[in-house]
Amino acid sequence: MAELAVHPATHERFDDLRIVIGPKRTDASVCWCPSHRVDAKTNAALQGPERGAHMEALTRRRIAPGVLAYDGDEVVGWAAVAPRSELPFQRSRKIPHVDDQPVWSIWCIRVRPGHRGQGISHALLAGAVDYAASQGAPAVEGYPVDNGAARVDLTMAYVGTRRLFERAGFTLAATTDAVSGGFPRVVMRKQLTAP
Repeated sequence: MAELAVHPATHERFDDLRIVIGPKRTDASVCWCPSHRVDAKTNAALQGPERGAHMEALTRRRIAPGVLAYDGDEVVGWAAVAPRSELPFQRSRKIPHVDDQPVWSIWCIRVRPGHRGQGISHALLAGAVDYAASQGAPAVEGYPVDNGAARVDLTMAYVGTRRLFERAGFTLAATTDAVSGGFPRVVMRKQLTAP
């Protein structure tokens, strides 16, 4: 694994966040990671620069919208993490609630091209868990694909894999009716405090 540092994506780091999840064209209506942060109607309404403005506003809140990984001074990755209660997962019909704990969710892990295969996703996942713990989360969940040994298309790999989460100490908490990239998604849970 590379020598990495993981930090909350605060407003002071917004330019780095733009490098990792912002589109190359500012008028493009892609990425910025809102698809599981806001409901489908709001996501569709966020067009072009509004997507970046929405994320910038999130970086100004007390709780950062996720974490960034750095190799030295270079930003190399992003992981979205937030209380599930703030997310559409709270109302999901496909991804079940395991229990009534106020869990945090990790749903997007992105490593910049040219930096993949260096253990950065592992560092991001650990950093996201650490950040959630620092904010009082009793448990953290992820909703990765259960792909076995099959290869996951990079476009859909942002949700992570069951194996990645298992290596980080998460355990299978539930199956789901959700699918990503042709693979079933599962609920992986890491308990941080006694339930």
